[in-house]
Amino acid sequence: MPTEQGLAAMSAVEMVAGFADRTLSPVQVHDAVHSVIEAREPVLNAFWVRDADESRKAALASEARWAAGEPLGPIDGVPVTLKENVARRGVPMPSGNAGAEPVVPDADAPITARVAESGGVILGSTVMPDWGMLSSGVSSRHGISRSPWNTAWTTGGSSSGAGAAAAGGYGPLHVGTDIGGSIRLPGTWLGLATLKPSYGRVPLDTPYMGRAAGPMTRTVADAALFMRVLSRPDPRDWSSLPPQDIDWPALDGGVRGLRVGVHLDAGCGEPCDAEILAAVNRAAAVFEAAGAVVEPVEPFLSQDLLDDLDLFWRVRSWNDFSELTPEARLRVHPHIVQWCQGGSDVPGTRVLQCYQQIMRIQEHTVAATVPYDLVLSPVAPVAAFPAEQPMPFMEDGKNMSHIGFTAPYNMSGQPAATVNCGFTADRRPIGVQISGRRFDDLSVLRAAAWYERNRPAEAVPHWPDSDPGATTRERTTWTTLEGKKP
Repeated sequence: MPTEQGLAAMSAVEMVAGFADRTLSPVQVHDAVHSVIEAREPVLNAFWVRDADESRKAALASEARWAAGEPLGPIDGVPVTLKENVARRGVPMPSGNAGAEPVVPDADAPITARVAESGGVILGSTVMPDWGMLSSGVSSRHGISRSPWNTAWTTGGSSSGAGAAAAGGYGPLHVGTDIGGSIRLPGTWLGLATLKPSYGRVPLDTPYMGRAAGPMTRTVADAALFMRVLSRPDPRDWSSLPPQDIDWPALDGGVRGLRVGVHLDAGCGEPCDAEILAAVNRAAAVFEAAGAVVEPVEPFLSQDLLDDLDLFWRVRSWNDFSELTPEARLRVHPHIVQWCQGGSDVPGTRVLQCYQQIMRIQEHTVAATVPYDLVLSPVAPVAAFPAEQPMPFMEDGKNMSHIGFTAPYNMSGQPAATVNCGFTADRRPIGVQISGRRFDDLSVLRAAAWYERNRPAEAVPHWPDSDPGATTRERTTWTTLEGKKP
C-alpha cells in the first residue's frame, strides 16, 4: 500500500479511478494530504487560509456520493487549492499585501463555484506576493514561500503558494492566476505541468487585460481534467469566451507533420542561461525526431515594448498604493514600493502610449506565431533563484527582465503550457513553454502531453515525496462512509 505521501502525491486521474472502483476513499486521500501538509507547511508556507475540519466534511460528503454512485462531477473528492485572489465567500483576500485591507467577498468566484459544484474538496487558499507583482514567494503579509525541491530556492510567483502546494504533494489540483507569467514561472522553477489558458477560457469575476486563471499540476492529464471544470461558463465574466464543447481528456496523438517554431531569443530582457537554451533545444529535437517540422522563430518583442508594459503596470499599482493610508504604506514590501513609485505622476498621454504599445505586443506576437501549430521556448531566462529574493533580477530597471517569453501570450490571449524538460547541473528544474494559436487550448495540452510521454528520462521530475515502491493499484479498500481502513 502506498505511504501517506504516496497517496497524497497521486494524480487526480488516479484518485478518481480509485474512488470509482472503491479501492480508494476521498477521506483516506484527504487525511493523507492533511498529514503531508502538517509536516511540510511550517517550512513551505503555501497556505493563507486552511480549515482541515471543513475540508474533511467535504471529503466525507464526497465519499457518500461515490458510495451511492452519484458523484457531482469529474473531480468529486479530489483535493484542490485556490489562490488567495480567487474569491471564496467570507474568506478575506489581502492579495499578499500587509498594507492593504483585505477584501471579504460576499460570493464565490466562478472558479470556486465550479470546483464546489463538481465536488472538489477545497483545502484552502494559497498565498501570493504583494498584489501579485513579484515573481517569487516573497510577501509582506505571508513571509516567504519555499520550494519543496530545495527550501533555499524560490517557488516563483505570483502563484507561489499554489506552486509550492503542487510540488509539495498537497494533493493534485491547484489554481493559479497569470497576467505576465504567474502560472508558468512557478511551473518552470518547480517542475510542474501548467496551462495559462486562452484569454476568457476560464471565467473570472474580475477580468483584466491579459489576466487568466488555470491549472497547476504535476501531470498534463490532471491539467486537462481540471480544465473540464474551470472552463465551464459563468455569465459574470463579460469578457469570457462563448461556451465550447472541448474534449479535454482527448490527449492522444502525435506531432508528425506539425509545424513547430523554436523561439530562443525574446528580443528583450536578460539573455537565457546556456543550460536553459540547451534543455529547450533538446526538447525541440524530440519533436523533430518524431516528424515535426521544426523552424527557428526570430525575436518579435523589443525592450521598449517590455518597458512600456512594465510602466503600465507600475501606474496601476501606484494607484493602488496611493489609496493606502501613510501608515499602511509602510507595511507594503519595499521592493514593490520602489517599483510602483516609477508609476507616480505619469501623464495620461504617456499611459495611453503604453496601452498602444500593449496592442503592438498583441500584434507582433500573433503575427510571429500564427504560421506555426506550436511554438517552443524557454519559460524564463534563468532557473530558480534564492527564496528570499523578490525578483530574478534585482538591478534598477530589470524588474520585468524575465517575462519576455511569457508576457506576450498574456497580451495576445494565446494558450501556453509548461512541462519540465530538464535540470541544471545543481538539479534546478527547467520547463519548456509550449504555446499555440489563439483559442486552441486543446492542441497545446495535447502537445504537452505528447512531450511528457516522450521526453528523455533525465527530464522527468522525480518528486521529493515520490513513493517508487508502491504502484497506483496498491490501495487500501474502503467499505464505510466514515472512511475507516478495514
